[in-house]
Amino acid sequence: MSLTEQLLRPLLKSSASRPLLTHYDEAVGGRVELSVTTMANWAAKTANWLVEEFDIEPGDAVSVNLPAHWQTAGVLLGSWWCGAHVIDDPAAAAVSFVSDDSHATTDHPFAVVALDPLGRGFAADPANGAFDYLNEARGAGDEFSPLLPVPGDTEALLGATIDDTVATARETAEKDGLAAGDRVLSTQEWGLPNGVMRGLLGPLVVGAHLVQVSGGTAEQLAARRDAERTTVDLPG
Repeated sequence: MSLTEQLLRPLLKSSASRPLLTHYDEAVGGRVELSVTTMANWAAKTANWLVEEFDIEPGDAVSVNLPAHWQTAGVLLGSWWCGAHVIDDPAAAAVSFVSDDSHATTDHPFAVVALDPLGRGFAADPANGAFDYLNEARGAGDEFSPLLPVPGDTEALLGATIDDTVATARETAEKDGLAAGDRVLSTQEWGLPNGVMRGLLGPLVVGAHLVQVSGGTAEQLAARRDAERTTVDLPG
């Protein structure tokens, strides 16, 4: 079973409508809240697009170099749903996700993620033939069904298998004192592998509600903590 299915399937069965990820982008004053169902839809769109556009199969490498953001969660979960191996080296990947087109080259597929708080793509096409992830993936299907099961020994994150990644996520969540039902206020960046393990996979694997805050002052963090009634802090 894919990493994404292991993370989301129990939540979709038990509490599909509840909030899963709330993202504050203090630089632009944005707040976006995604339920389990909405997050699963974005992941499905991403997985369908990767398979249809790039023929991604289990074990194929996808490079992700993005900040902590709700759209990054969609990219990662979608990549894992179709069995992709998430790495951080564009040269070794079938497609690379980046946040601006200055990294794009014509000899390698790049998908540029706008990181717009409302989920809007770019007004103009990215440079050098790069794909506009939001505009492209939005038209893909809301449900994803892999043609074949993704084995647990498939590489998922910088060489670690799906099974090992899930086990490490559980260990990380335990060390951070996270449990089901927690409301986790996090400023952790999602660098690979440790940042995404602690800041995204740890909360998801135990079924916590992640409140991710990007930027902001101590006063803003305190306000978010009060407004979201968070129970655990996960500092960066």
